[in-house]
Amino acid sequence: MEVRVTEVVVEDVPVFREWVGETRGTADIEIRARVHGYLTEIHFREGGLVEKGQLLYSIDQSELLQELTASQAGLAAAKTNLAYAESDVARYRPLAEMNAVSQRDLDSAVALFEAAQAQVEAAEAMLRLSEINLSYAEIKAPIDGLIGLSQAKVGDYVGQSPNPVVLNTLSDTDPIHVRFPIGELEYLEIARAFPEKERYAREEVQDAQVPLELVLADGTVHTQLGQAEFIERNINASTGTLTIEAAFPNPDLVLRPGQYGRVRAKVTTLEDRLLVPQRAVQELQGQFQVWVVKDDDTVELRNVDMGRRVDWRWVVREGLSPGDVIVVEGLQRMRSGSKVSPKPWEPPVTDDAGTEG
Repeated sequence: MEVRVTEVVVEDVPVFREWVGETRGTADIEIRARVHGYLTEIHFREGGLVEKGQLLYSIDQSELLQELTASQAGLAAAKTNLAYAESDVARYRPLAEMNAVSQRDLDSAVALFEAAQAQVEAAEAMLRLSEINLSYAEIKAPIDGLIGLSQAKVGDYVGQSPNPVVLNTLSDTDPIHVRFPIGELEYLEIARAFPEKERYAREEVQDAQVPLELVLADGTVHTQLGQAEFIERNINASTGTLTIEAAFPNPDLVLRPGQYGRVRAKVTTLEDRLLVPQRAVQELQGQFQVWVVKDDDTVELRNVDMGRRVDWRWVVREGLSPGDVIVVEGLQRMRSGSKVSPKPWEPPVTDDAGTEG
């Protein structure tokens, strides 16, 4: 009887944990219309890269220009009143010293002068506000980044509900951030194993952080390793999870906000462990068994005590020794004492990262 066999090996096995996360920009900034008016022009290619300070949108300025003109006129009138009030004070002051006018008249002139000064300051503030509002008619990019599709088109009235106020979203995608939740029990296990890793904000432990891998939707691993940047203050009472945000370099801009991926981290290493393929292990009523090929090419069924699953293999606690030959394929035809013709079994092609099952 021809069967496929492999040897029991002893290896150090890194154990990884995985969590599902969602990508987001380092900064996701909403581009808002801060003044209302008709959108007159869009100056960028939607869905492309823009630079800080680049003009994005133009809003009709006619109403804002009228407000600016009115503010300038108000400032001019206030300055005229201030000049009259200042001349009255200058005229009344020597007359009051000669008792040609009453002190009350001088005090009234001084009060009008101070009120005129306040009116000038208020008019200057209104002029500055009008200039600021006019500058809002040209919306520029606050950062370098990737911009999305516009929520309004040329000719739409924007900046006032129910019309669009948020025109677009601009994201800094290098590095890209991934936010993912971990369970409370997982957090406790990791925090106890790596107590210094909780102090991410302290510079002296930055180099000691656990490197993270990002497995993308197609199964490939992102070329850049990441690190945890932020940890939520509290455990979410409704979900029992703690939110962590990690940063991954994204120089080629392959990753975009809104993608899903699996964040993978090495949590421990199993040293000098016996490993067998999971498919070689049979379970019957809670008992685990494997078929062992003896030196005379006969097989015997042996009870084993199994540990945790790691990737496609299984850790054996007791029942096997290094170098034992076990049957991987052909288990259904096995009978104790049967003579077999062992052939080597080819393990599946996979990476070296063992994900805990």
